[in-house]
Amino acid sequence: MATQRAAAVLRPALGGIGASCVRARCAPRLQFSSRTLCIQAARPRKLSPTIHHSVRNSSSDSKTETVAKTGLYQLHSKYGAKFVPFGGYSMPVQYSDLSIVDSHNWTREKASLFDVGHMVQHEFSGPGAEAFLQLITPSSVASLPTYTSTLSTLLRRETGGIIDDTIITRLPDKFYVVTNAGRREEDRAYLEYELKAWKEDSSNPEVEWKTLENQGLVALQGPLAAEILSRALDPKATQALKTLYFGQSMHAVIKDTDAEVLVSRGGYTGEDGFEISIPPYATEAITQFLLDSAKDELRLAGLGARDTLRLEAGMCLYGHDLDETTTPVESALSWIIGKERRANGGFHGDSVILKQLKKKSEGGGVGRRRVGFVVEGAPAREGAHVVNEAGEQIGTITSGCPSPSVKKNIAMGYIKDGLHKSGTEVEVVIRGKRRKATVTKMPFVPSKYFKAPASK
Repeated sequence: MATQRAAAVLRPALGGIGASCVRARCAPRLQFSSRTLCIQAARPRKLSPTIHHSVRNSSSDSKTETVAKTGLYQLHSKYGAKFVPFGGYSMPVQYSDLSIVDSHNWTREKASLFDVGHMVQHEFSGPGAEAFLQLITPSSVASLPTYTSTLSTLLRRETGGIIDDTIITRLPDKFYVVTNAGRREEDRAYLEYELKAWKEDSSNPEVEWKTLENQGLVALQGPLAAEILSRALDPKATQALKTLYFGQSMHAVIKDTDAEVLVSRGGYTGEDGFEISIPPYATEAITQFLLDSAKDELRLAGLGARDTLRLEAGMCLYGHDLDETTTPVESALSWIIGKERRANGGFHGDSVILKQLKKKSEGGGVGRRRVGFVVEGAPAREGAHVVNEAGEQIGTITSGCPSPSVKKNIAMGYIKDGLHKSGTEVEVVIRGKRRKATVTKMPFVPSKYFKAPASK
């Protein structure tokens, strides 16, 4: 798979879907334009549709694989990007102006712009959309306020295993759902099957499913992200941005354009930031406008920095930290299961997942849990065994890297239940040598999300 090849090139595995979202107050729909312009911006022009071409990848089977390009491919090339195949796309891993570590640090100190247009953007609408999403995910979609998002998972019917992790946003007349590029075909097959089964029951209300082909998606991340974005919006939208909290979204129009974008506050780096969904014809122009408007504060960043940032933030990468054999409870994502969903079930795999949520004394629990590790001596990579003093395997590393921020070797993985408490000392086998490691709470760096004030 393209994802596996990219991981082999970079070590550690790249990417991640996004930050976990929490419910907050409803954000109003905003649509603004501007007659004044502080910084010259090009009017969005119509872009060519996504181009597909064949390339030969360095793999043992030497098969030819079709790799796609996002709408920002030419812009990446202009800025000196080094490309790797990832999730079926040719994606920038880094740029000529910064190393991966420098790009990571730039994001933590200023702001970076990531192309995440390889992700799959969907819309679910119709009278049955809410109930359908309630069936295939464990989240409280029914109680999700308009213009608010939640992290969720698509679940296997029988086992509650995770088909993919996703972000679901309720809009006034539809649900906006983002899934992983590397799971494109699996998710498509899954959704086609589930919708077919849904429609076979004549009592179920209609659901319409649309994939937003070639839709642009960029992630603006870092402590200066809000300031940079505010300069690109109409003054009224800028004002609204001040009370757009983590997990909330709004529609807006970028200065001097006619392109409406969906701005969602969140991200996968642990920093404050936004994901911006852009119509295909305007993706390159708006991205260039953002870069030109903040030349001393904003840089493009690639998959290399994206991976180290998401790991420091404790975010999962599907195919490494999550797969169809893991459930939300095992993967430390129990918090995405809504309170009423715990009481009433009604989602795929509920018999397994609800049992896992119970105490062991009540016949529940899990055999393993996802945790963080700090490893001494050398970085632990995916697949490394976690062992006890006797050398018996008690867990497995799923992601790992040297952390540019905390200056330690950090990792994520699964460990036997009961040994998952922070401070537990274990060992990790790295290149045949046993290295000391400590189970550690995640995230490894403090999160800086712009959250709504706590209600009194």
